[in-house]
Amino acid sequence: MNNNRRNFIKALGAAAIATPFSTWASAEVASRGGKKLGLAMVGLGNYATNQIAVGLQKSDFWNITGIVTGTPAKIPSWKEKWHIKDENIFNYDNFDKIIESKDIDAVYICLPNSMHAEFTIRAAKAGKHVICEKPMAVSVKEAEQMIKACDDAGVKLAIGYRLHFNPHHKKVIQWGREKTYGPVQFVNANFGFKIGNPDQWRLKKALSGGGSLMDLGIYCVQAARYATNEEPISIKAEFAPVTDPVKFKEVEEGISWQMNFPSGAYMTGFCGYRNYIDELYVGTPEKSYKIEPAFAYGPLSGKFLGASEAMDIPHMHHQFMQMEGMGPLFQNHQPMPDHISGVEGLKDMKILMAIYEAARTAKEIKV
Repeated sequence: MNNNRRNFIKALGAAAIATPFSTWASAEVASRGGKKLGLAMVGLGNYATNQIAVGLQKSDFWNITGIVTGTPAKIPSWKEKWHIKDENIFNYDNFDKIIESKDIDAVYICLPNSMHAEFTIRAAKAGKHVICEKPMAVSVKEAEQMIKACDDAGVKLAIGYRLHFNPHHKKVIQWGREKTYGPVQFVNANFGFKIGNPDQWRLKKALSGGGSLMDLGIYCVQAARYATNEEPISIKAEFAPVTDPVKFKEVEEGISWQMNFPSGAYMTGFCGYRNYIDELYVGTPEKSYKIEPAFAYGPLSGKFLGASEAMDIPHMHHQFMQMEGMGPLFQNHQPMPDHISGVEGLKDMKILMAIYEAARTAKEIKV
């Protein structure tokens, strides 16, 4: 690894995010004799195959050494590409045997939301560190159980907040923390797309825990929290009209909400499965800025409004940056920094549940 890339990766892993996103742990890599961390992919669907695995192909910190799948037909291609040993290939029933594998240091859980808690807890009991996709769980109780299981087992738990490692969003985080252009006064965040197959797991409440809010709205909630560097104190919300009663028999099609913050800043958000929208706007006294697209895989595009100045930031594969940023944090012996840990995932779960409650009751919910 050349010096420029090494310095970039160290900066990526060590960049500081202050309270309430806490302080990033040092990115100094523990001595491992050049050995990469062994990672088992739990669930081999589209995200694991076409995003995470792609991001790991040139990783300096990770190597896929195991897989967990309920679809035997997926095994040969993964086994060949990553040279995975037979003893490191598991299904969901015999997953607990992963405790016997010395080649696997951590697991990445890319399963439907309702399965996150079960496999995080089972991985922790097997002594494996965990990266879990967002949303962390489908309830506050489950999130708390996941944190406790990992704490009790002495393993690390991270949530796959890829945008915390994206340079556009790191700028938003920095400007909010440092009040570079004055305190943030207003945030608007919208994320939506037209969802397809009505039989997919995202539209089954037993698997997803909810609809567009769980899948897309969490990005908007995150953005408001790190753009303001504050936590919301109250929420109002309303479900969008249902246009397809077949697809949206079990989960919401769309939802809009408003969050108020202690400083007087407020946020309006929308997420939905009907039309494409992908934008983040942040208003401050001196400058307002916008990222559009803001939350998809990119390339993202940012600019300052009312000025010719642009955020001239090159695109890099989001999941590559995420995993290279997380690598040093798993290799060192310090606690996982709060902003990508179960602590952060639990904060989001509490807010998402409050948004649902506000929409169901048509009342302002204090958080």
